[in-house]
Amino acid sequence: MSDLQEQDELFSIPDAQDGSRVINDRCLLRTKSGRCMVIVSGIVLVQYACGDRIAEAHARVALVEQGWADQNDVARAFACSTRTVRREQKRFEDGGLAALGQARGYPKGVPRVTLTRSVEQMKGEGYSNREIARQLGLSETAVRKRLRRIEWKDTYAGQKTLPLEEPAEPAAASPASPPQCGPNLSAFCAEDDVPLSIDSDPSDRRMDRLMACLGLLEDAAPLFRSAAAVPRAGVLLAVAALLQSGVLECARDIYGTLGPAFYGLRTSLVTMLLMALLRIKRPEALKEHSPAALGQVLGLDRAPEVKTLRRKLEQLAAMGRAVDFGKALAKRRIAQRGEAMGFLYVDGHVRVYHGKHTIPKAHVAQRRLAVPATTDYWVNDQHGDPLFVVTAEANAGMVKMLPILLEQARALIGKRRLTVVFDRGGYSPKLFLRLIDAEFDILTYRKGRCRPVPRKRFQKHEGRLDGRRIAYVLADQEVRLLRGKLRLRQVTRLTDSGHQTAILTSRRDLQALEVAYRMFERWRQENFFKYLSDEYALDALVEHAVVPDDPTREVPNPARKALDDALRDARAELTRLQADYGREAFAKLEGARPTMRALQRAQAALARGIRAALKCVTTLEARRARLPARVPVQQAVAGEIVRLAPERQHLINVLKMVAYQAESDLVSLIEPHYRRAHQEGRTLIQSALASAADLEVTDQELRVRLLPLSSPHRSRAVAALCEELNHSAVLFPGSRLRLHFSVSIQSK
Repeated sequence: MSDLQEQDELFSIPDAQDGSRVINDRCLLRTKSGRCMVIVSGIVLVQYACGDRIAEAHARVALVEQGWADQNDVARAFACSTRTVRREQKRFEDGGLAALGQARGYPKGVPRVTLTRSVEQMKGEGYSNREIARQLGLSETAVRKRLRRIEWKDTYAGQKTLPLEEPAEPAAASPASPPQCGPNLSAFCAEDDVPLSIDSDPSDRRMDRLMACLGLLEDAAPLFRSAAAVPRAGVLLAVAALLQSGVLECARDIYGTLGPAFYGLRTSLVTMLLMALLRIKRPEALKEHSPAALGQVLGLDRAPEVKTLRRKLEQLAAMGRAVDFGKALAKRRIAQRGEAMGFLYVDGHVRVYHGKHTIPKAHVAQRRLAVPATTDYWVNDQHGDPLFVVTAEANAGMVKMLPILLEQARALIGKRRLTVVFDRGGYSPKLFLRLIDAEFDILTYRKGRCRPVPRKRFQKHEGRLDGRRIAYVLADQEVRLLRGKLRLRQVTRLTDSGHQTAILTSRRDLQALEVAYRMFERWRQENFFKYLSDEYALDALVEHAVVPDDPTREVPNPARKALDDALRDARAELTRLQADYGREAFAKLEGARPTMRALQRAQAALARGIRAALKCVTTLEARRARLPARVPVQQAVAGEIVRLAPERQHLINVLKMVAYQAESDLVSLIEPHYRRAHQEGRTLIQSALASAADLEVTDQELRVRLLPLSSPHRSRAVAALCEELNHSAVLFPGSRLRLHFSVSIQSK
């Protein structure tokens, strides 16, 4: 009976008279017989003598660190300030239990083990945040805060891989292989090494995740499960085209590995490429999609989420190999499609920056002003597909960037004759001479005023190029520039409104019709920029980080620019005064016809104003002449000289370029089966990639059966595309499952 009475007293309703104080709705502080007890949900968490200051401080720290109460509740119950609680937390974190008492109470020379050091040590040994919290009696939030405080970053000193089975010898190619239509997508269908998986349930990959945590797995093997109407599973149609680009092989050669991870290099790249094709335009947009649903498409239990994907991008960017990655992909594409490299289209695309840092400005044609921005120069082939991209230093102009771009193109393509097509931004006769001497042909618009061509010299030219009927009214003639040093061919087009457009080229072997056609096809590149901006978020800023820029880089002198503005105003004032003087003189001469002396006396005030304005103009011109036209940027800009970090942005641009190329390949495959492929081909491919599909897994195949599209003729076109892809016998990356596609028959 006495035990029951003690239990009733222990769990009775708290009363201030019996020494009980409420901390919060689940924690209670009770004082009785010289002992203090901290009770949590009816269980004694801590008990100590009432005069023990160290034990009392430790009780406060334990309540906060273990998440039972916050600092305000603890401070109110123990009659102290929140600052005291915070100070005790910091002392306990730095010096352990002994730090809560007097300094002389801890023996000298004995190392103090702090919670932060324990967390750091356990994290370095590969423990998860949850396991660290369990062993140290903390909450996961407290562990994450400590890791953030010490700026913890995952590093891998070494790597161990799972033992893999030796891949079977590839079977000999059958002499009666099926005929190929369009791009050859069967050249890159085999995986050299296929990772193994310990898990047997595709929806539960905990063992593979454990192996990755132990450093024994560098990339999870894809495990698919049969399912009906999997959202966006139609994107698997693009796997063959993506593998044909060699993006995974080039990435493996350039980047190697990301270290032990469940989401390794292959999985991360495949995820980002399929995201681009599904119009998931940035990692943050993954918040709006189910990780489990996207994981079914990737052969995972869950697709990587925002923080994971951004961390993978950070790891790749830290290696600094995005430029080499882009060059390797360009070499691969040139080796496959060298016939499309006869004409190279070069143009710059400006990405406007709205951040707080001071970066170089670039002129935006749509806004007609200069704003902080970054300029990327793209090189596209004659079909309009991108080949490679280069970010300009300090928004350098086309005239400065063309030799750099063509030097890279020459290194990639070789010693064949190339014709470079660009707009008026690259117009420079001196540059034309340099390019022609370097064995490049040029094709561009003529800039500036020139004498109109007589109408009698124009003739109508008709023909068929690239399967299209073309008709222009053209005049063909030779022109001389640089006082006769440069001779070029000028083809001028006459429009129905009478406007003349002059085109300059060094190609004399082409017909005038083809010269005009190739020049006007430059709009394919403009359409490419518009399409990528709308569909792939080309202008989106991947990161806001900046890197130091060259402080000795020369920029226009801002002091000289201020003088130019003042000089322009002074000249305008001088012109106005001279006009007024002439107007008054003309009026008086036509009227009373006075003598010149009388006229000068009448206009003395205007004459003094003209002399003062003329003196001001002369003074400003002399001051401007003494100033240098360009100065180092460190003299023109106050503060740190920075530019946007280019690595991550360049890597994303390369991946978007590969996704666009894969989409173009699918459009070319569907052209024979879809009448309006030139107008609606990309729209059809986009809808097919975003459509749901049934997945069926066998021992050797992953069968993807797309649901019917919006109309029967569109379903038939995609069915024909599926037949083309089935001839390729493509394996899903990281597995030995051959992809087989089909389209469900639409029920009536």
